Amino acid sequence: MALARIQAAVVNGLKALGKLNEAQATALLNSNDDMSGEGLGKLLQTEYKVTDFALLTARSRAFGISPFHVRNFQVDELTFEKLDRDFCRENKVLPVGSAGPFLIVALANPFNLQITRKITEITKQKVSLLLAPESELMELLEDKKEQPTSVGFGDVFEALGMEGDFDESEIAEGALEDEESAPVITLVNRIIEDAYYSGGSDIHIEPSEKTTRVRVRIDGICHEKLTIPAKVSGALIARIKVMSNLDISEKRLPQDGRIVFKQYTRKNLDIDLRVSTAPLNHGEGVVMRILDKQKSTLPLPALGFEPENLALYRGLIQRPFGMVLHCGPTGSGKSMTLYSALNEINAPDIVVRTAEDPIEYTLPGICQMQMHRKIGLTFAAALRAFLRQDPDIILVGEIRDSETAGIAVEAALTGHMLFSTLHTNDAPSTVARLTEMKVEPFMVSASIVCVCAQRLMRRVCKACKQSYEPTGREAEVLQKSLQWKGPIFRANPEGCPACGRSGYKGRVGIHELMGTSEGLIEAINKEADTALLKRVAMLNGMSTLHQDSMKKVRAGLSTMAEAISNVPPDMEDLDAIREEFALEAEAKAEAEAARKEKVEGYKRQRAQAAADKAAAAPPAAENQSSV
Repeated sequence: MALARIQAAVVNGLKALGKLNEAQATALLNSNDDMSGEGLGKLLQTEYKVTDFALLTARSRAFGISPFHVRNFQVDELTFEKLDRDFCRENKVLPVGSAGPFLIVALANPFNLQITRKITEITKQKVSLLLAPESELMELLEDKKEQPTSVGFGDVFEALGMEGDFDESEIAEGALEDEESAPVITLVNRIIEDAYYSGGSDIHIEPSEKTTRVRVRIDGICHEKLTIPAKVSGALIARIKVMSNLDISEKRLPQDGRIVFKQYTRKNLDIDLRVSTAPLNHGEGVVMRILDKQKSTLPLPALGFEPENLALYRGLIQRPFGMVLHCGPTGSGKSMTLYSALNEINAPDIVVRTAEDPIEYTLPGICQMQMHRKIGLTFAAALRAFLRQDPDIILVGEIRDSETAGIAVEAALTGHMLFSTLHTNDAPSTVARLTEMKVEPFMVSASIVCVCAQRLMRRVCKACKQSYEPTGREAEVLQKSLQWKGPIFRANPEGCPACGRSGYKGRVGIHELMGTSEGLIEAINKEADTALLKRVAMLNGMSTLHQDSMKKVRAGLSTMAEAISNVPPDMEDLDAIREEFALEAEAKAEAEAARKEKVEGYKRQRAQAAADKAAAAPPAAENQSSV
């Protein structure tokens, strides 16, 4: 039995490449063995010593698909953004990039005709295929590279147990400088490394009467990592102060600093830490925010925007002037969203200036300024300087005071596009916050392009989430917010190894995007309260944070419990709001009709009076002509 058409094309391709001679090719083509493509490949490599590269080239020509060298491909955090790793491993595919409407995918088995349809259904994109060797593809998908992990604290505790009976005042100058000079120094490094490898965003060091607790915030939730004796606490905090260039002797006042961690470790960790100390009742407490300089900004579609919000936001940030504000608590993802927006609109013909405290990510092609309040370099001072440097786009890290707010509004009204953040609970309350900062309502309405409130919500683990049909209050909340009912997911109480037994892994953003409209501008100018502004925005199509969180629950990205714990359900009924505004519009229409009727009546009265006056007047011109 002769080889199948594709296998024969592979053999002929190898003969054309000079990897098989005429006799070898003829023997293979006339072989009676029923060989699959995989079997032929193994035979060619073992018996005929055909290299992987030659076989890949011949197969790509046979299938009419370009070859792809997997070994030269670098996997990063965006590789599995559209197709998760489990799906890729199961189907032996690797997403390698995008080109216009196409998603470029490398695969090992071109005979799998269903894979293209599956990928299109998941990504809503057309698929362009490349051919890659299965062994190399699976090696990359298995991710066998050893992930860095913390080595624990056991050896440090043993050393501290032997050497822990020392007083902080006895620490010699320079004794805390060398990484290997003391167990406390190793302990600080281990705490930072463990938090980073765990995916933490903040490290909390909290002293109590007899012990000091170290906690790490992972996916928005604090996890206790270790408890150390109180006698070690002073030296631990002293070491952190030395690394942050803070005053080691000042314990009565809060201090702020920054650690460039790669200066204190031999490991390949390019991270910075924003350090804040504060005097507490049992000693000094420290909070360190981890800033990973190795991470890049994410594209806007990866931040959790719903399609309608993403399209609206992309259109609004392209405006030539105005003010785009992001609001939410600390750690809600405001900075990442702003960086992603700047990356999207940045171009060689645009001048961008940013004032930040601190600079969390370095963006190529953008000039960034670090604030230094001690020398008077504040957000307000930076804004004044930027306005003299002819920028097109300005980013201000945060509007904290009246002076900064006033200059920001003036910049937005004088031909600049300004991005900034505020600490408010939702989008409509941003207007009240600005008016509290002595910004006139008419200036607020004239300058604002949009306000985006946001939160970060934990993603339910894909591997162990459980589907169920909501009932009672849960079904009622879904019906009221989305007018939808159906199965949703909850976290597995026991978790799985993929999520660290927590039931959740990663976070997704929820957004409340309030764009300006005629009705909203009118309400702001009339100094309407926040509740009325929210109703006007909802009537104009704004999805509240609660509604957006319910959409994430409906899509299976998170759970009802997580959504409600982040944002309480809205009290507003959209149907009631529509009815209320319809009645108001009807009343306004009636009042306007009455006003117009009154004006027309007044005009008719004046016309009648003028006609009566003309009729009663003597014909003066006729008398003069007779004389």
